[in-house]
Amino acid sequence: MFNVTVLKMKDIKKYLLGMLATIMVVFIISKYIPKNNNMLSCLKQTIPTVANTHQEYEQKANEKDVLKGVLKTQISSMQTMEDEENIEDSIEIDESTKQVATNEQDEQTQNIETAQTDLQTQVITNNPITEKYQSEYGKVKVKNETEFELTQDMLKPDITIENKNIVLFHTHSCESYTSSEKYQYTPTGTYRTTDLNYTVTRVGTELENQLKQYNYNVVHSTSYHDYPSYNGSYTRSLETVENILKTTPSDIVIDVHRDAIGSRSDYAPIVKIGENDVAAQIMFVIGTNNGGLWHPNWNQNLKFAVKIQEKAEEMYPGLFKPIMLTKSRYNQHTAKYASIIEVGATGNTLEQCLTSMKYLAKVMEEVMKL
Repeated sequence: MFNVTVLKMKDIKKYLLGMLATIMVVFIISKYIPKNNNMLSCLKQTIPTVANTHQEYEQKANEKDVLKGVLKTQISSMQTMEDEENIEDSIEIDESTKQVATNEQDEQTQNIETAQTDLQTQVITNNPITEKYQSEYGKVKVKNETEFELTQDMLKPDITIENKNIVLFHTHSCESYTSSEKYQYTPTGTYRTTDLNYTVTRVGTELENQLKQYNYNVVHSTSYHDYPSYNGSYTRSLETVENILKTTPSDIVIDVHRDAIGSRSDYAPIVKIGENDVAAQIMFVIGTNNGGLWHPNWNQNLKFAVKIQEKAEEMYPGLFKPIMLTKSRYNQHTAKYASIIEVGATGNTLEQCLTSMKYLAKVMEEVMKL
């Protein structure tokens, strides 16, 4: 009985070892066989339930992929439409902005009406300020604030303008005028604004455009010189002029200002030219070396002003107020025929000052073509 039991235990051990070996072989094979559709293919053939389950899974997965594709396509289409609308809006905005800029440019540079001659002229200034002057040359009057005694020889405009390049700039770029219906602006100071479309700088642009109609070479600096600081304006504008003259030599250098005259809103010196034009009066301010600064050519500057104003009195009497001769130099040592012209006063409108430039340009053209 004992021997039989022993034999059976040995058989069991052998059986277990065989089973263990089989399991290990299956494990090793399953570990290294790729998990791909071939295995699933076998399962489809051997285990129908697994095959059906996989088929249903694949179908649902395909349906999901199809749905995702449709959604993606729709979203993409919607995004494209939105982008196209944005592009169209952007184009419309760009075109609109471009059109505004073009219109502003057109207003300044195209269809410019030049001045006519042989027109009746009349000074019609309300609340005028009494004109004071000490010297005359023909119909040209000079208010002399210096210690120099002016002679007729000193005033005689016996000059020849050879270099006809013209430089325009603005020491006080932000000087502005009384708002009008056409040119309304928000002041950033007493009759001052940093928007140069409404300041004396815009007046300079009008003079530039008018002179170019007569084929003169004009360099116009629209740089700020009195902003953000008013102090030091003449130092900054001097640097501007000197830099321009390095590349564009010129005898004619004009600093375009607006007459402050105490910032009186009721003072608007104007002259009516022809039937319809109302122009702001203009005034030359000529500096000298009487203040102690080196300025050897101030008398040439004065002769230039007399020459221009003499022609203006012939063509449009009253367009100019008396020339002001001062002790200060005002950077006029930079050129042979340098000057300040003050266009209008605080009570004038921008329209009146733009009109003045039409007639000033015509006068200058008549003088320089000789």
